[in-house]
Amino acid sequence: MTTNQPNVIVMGGSLGGLTAGLFLRHAGCTVTIFERSHTPLTGQGAGIVLHPATVRYFTLHGTADVRDMSTATNWVRYLDADGHIAAERQDSYRFGSYNSIYKGLLDVFGTDHYHLGEMVTGFDQDQQGVTVHFASGHIERCDLLVCADGIRSSARNTLLGDKGSTEYAGYVAWRGILSEHDLSPELGAALDDAIIYHILSQGHMLIYPIPVVDRAEAYINWLWYRNIPEGSQLESIMTDQEGNIHDVSLGPGAVHKENVAMLHQDATAMLPQSLSDLILKTDQPFIQAVMDCEIPHMAFDRVCLIGDAAFVGRPHLAAGTAKAAEDGWQLSQAIQAADGDITAALRQWEPRQLQLGRSVVERNREAGYRLQNGVWPVGDQLAFGLYEIGDSVMS
Repeated sequence: MTTNQPNVIVMGGSLGGLTAGLFLRHAGCTVTIFERSHTPLTGQGAGIVLHPATVRYFTLHGTADVRDMSTATNWVRYLDADGHIAAERQDSYRFGSYNSIYKGLLDVFGTDHYHLGEMVTGFDQDQQGVTVHFASGHIERCDLLVCADGIRSSARNTLLGDKGSTEYAGYVAWRGILSEHDLSPELGAALDDAIIYHILSQGHMLIYPIPVVDRAEAYINWLWYRNIPEGSQLESIMTDQEGNIHDVSLGPGAVHKENVAMLHQDATAMLPQSLSDLILKTDQPFIQAVMDCEIPHMAFDRVCLIGDAAFVGRPHLAAGTAKAAEDGWQLSQAIQAADGDITAALRQWEPRQLQLGRSVVERNREAGYRLQNGVWPVGDQLAFGLYEIGDSVMS
C-alpha cells in the first residue's frame, strides 16, 4: 500500500470502473466513482465468460465466493447442421451474468462513494491534478482521473479525437437469455455440463449457462453472430421501435418487431431446429454491433483510459471484461510501486497495457474472420484467453 493517498475519480461505474475502484482503494487511494446513469446498471448485459482476472478481487480478498455468482461447464461441444454433436473436447470454463458480477462488485465497493446520475462533461489538468466538470454544474478535483466510460467513451473522444474512433467489424451479435425449462430435450442433453458452438458458412452461434440474480431457475445465454454489410442493411437492423438508429446496441424490448420477425424467419431456415426453437422462444432478443478500436496512448499525464474506453476488441476471446479488470489491477500495482506518484505510475503502466490491448484486438480479428467465414475447424480449441488461448480455463 502506498504511503501517500492519491485522490482518484473513476469516470464510469460499470464492471471495469468498479474493479479499478476496488483495487485502487486497496492500494491506498481515496476513490470516488461517478456513473452517468441515473439508475443502477442492472440489465445492461447478459452472459460473461469469466477469466481469473475478472474475479481477481473476489479471489484475492475473499470478499465473495465466485461459485455463488457463476456456473461451470467442463465440455465444449460442436453441433452439426442437424443439431447432433459433431465433436467435443474437455475444457473447463465458468460463466457469470453481468448482473451477478455487477452486484458482487458494488456490494463490496459500497454506495457511499458511488454516485449515480453524474455525467462528466469535461476535464482540465495541470501539474498538481485534474479538475473534473459535471453536467449538474459541480466541479471535483483529483490527483488522477480514470476513464472507464465504455465503448462510446467521451473521454477517449476528448483525448484522441479521430484517432480513437471505433470501426464496425462487418457483423452483429443477436443475443438472448431464456430459462433452461424452455430447451428441447435434445439441446438440453447437449448443453449438459457444456458450452455449445455451431459453425455456419457465414457466421456462428454459441450457447452457455448463466446465473440470473434473484431467480432460482437456471438460464442460458445464446449469441448468433451474423454478417451484415455496413450501410442501409445495418441501419435498418439497428433501428429501434421509435425509428431511432443506434450505433452500437439495442437492448431487450428495443429491437423493431419487423427485425425480430426476420430473425425468426432466418433462424427457421438456417439453423438446426433445436437452435431455431431457442431463438423463437426468446421473448426479447437484443443486438450488438461488433466493433474494433485501437488507440496510440492510454495515459495522458494525470488521466488514463481503461477497458473499452481504451481498446475495443471483438468478443471472441471472451476477454473484454477481463482486460478492463486487468487494466485496473495493473494500474493499482503501478501506483503502489511508484509510492503514489501518479505521473511516474502511468509512465510505468502504459506500455504493458498498450501491448495487451493491441494483442487482444488483433487476436479477436483473426478469430472473428475464421468464425464468420466458415473456416473455423469444428472441434478446435476455443479462442478464449486474455494473454493467450487457454488462460480463461477455470476449474
